[in-house]
Amino acid sequence: MATTGTAPLLSVAAEAALAVPGVAGLQPRLAHRLAAAASPTRTVTTPHHPPPEAAIRADRAPDGSGWHIEVRCVLADSHRALDTARHIHDRVRTAVISHLAIHGVAEPVITTVTVTRIVARHDTA
Repeated sequence: MATTGTAPLLSVAAEAALAVPGVAGLQPRLAHRLAAAASPTRTVTTPHHPPPEAAIRADRAPDGSGWHIEVRCVLADSHRALDTARHIHDRVRTAVISHLAIHGVAEPVITTVTVTRIVARHDTA
């Protein structure tokens, strides 16, 4: 049985979440934002845009029997939050399961979607 790493799963999950109508963006986790803020290479004049993968967390289940994927997202107020969150959940789960299957891995995937903010269309994520 083949294995797949965390980095490809993050990318697959981020791409799937961003493809859902009503997703204004992905919200990086606090640890990633703090690390970026403390980075000595970052200049004040250069805006820092973390990669979408920074908003995704992929962990193996404690017993190694599958994956837990957490997506932190910002939604547009023009869509119903609950419907959009469900759509994100389903699309990310399907994309990750498909990615694992392509690599010969058949494992369960638990997906959690956290809506961090709802913004008006003119606001930026």
